Amino acid sequence: MLNHGNSILVVDDEPDILTLLEYNLKKAGYRVLLAKDGPEAIELAVARVPSLVLLDIMLPDMEGTEVLKRLKESKSTRAIPVIMLTAKGEEIDRIVGFELGAEDYITKPFSPRELLLRVRAVLNRVTDAGRQPDAASSGDAVTFRELSLDLSRHRVMVSGVVVALSSTEFKLLKELLAARGRVLSRDAILDRAWGRDCFVTPRTVDTHVRRLRAKLGPAGEYIETIRGTGYRFKED
Repeated sequence: MLNHGNSILVVDDEPDILTLLEYNLKKAGYRVLLAKDGPEAIELAVARVPSLVLLDIMLPDMEGTEVLKRLKESKSTRAIPVIMLTAKGEEIDRIVGFELGAEDYITKPFSPRELLLRVRAVLNRVTDAGRQPDAASSGDAVTFRELSLDLSRHRVMVSGVVVALSSTEFKLLKELLAARGRVLSRDAILDRAWGRDCFVTPRTVDTHVRRLRAKLGPAGEYIETIRGTGYRFKED
């Protein structure tokens, strides 16, 4: 199936990787942008605003984590989903990527088929998060104390101040709010917020919840940890 309208920015300093990814992404119907280093990647992301970024961590001059940080700090690029692509496979590297706002993490070597499935899964999550949810067809916001979740505008506010969330963080908060007072296991949260075709582990939920709490400030305390099980949004 072709993916007209979706453009992928690939950032890697290895020509062979760029060639491989460009070929497979174009074959799948995506438009492809290429960057060999961090500054070029940031410039392209700002100018072209791609649908998704495939970002290698080990880059010359500026590491991929710094590129990711700058993309998420900029208003014009913070909503672009990022998949980290790297030869590093240690858990700490994955955690750093998720903490900075990455949607997914792929370790080299990888199969082109797996990469395409992950790209599609992330783009589907972003699309689903931006759709009008069934529970709020009127576009009304869901509120809890000082926290307001505008489902139609895909916007979160705490005490009247807009909080910038990634598509996954927004969907995670929406699902926790929808199940207010009930405990959701990590597996249940993965199914609801990531989808059944996700490629992340249940522990990824912990990282995203931690980041979500930090962004929500005092309102983050409404998300309770149920030890050994999962999470629950306060009932009252």
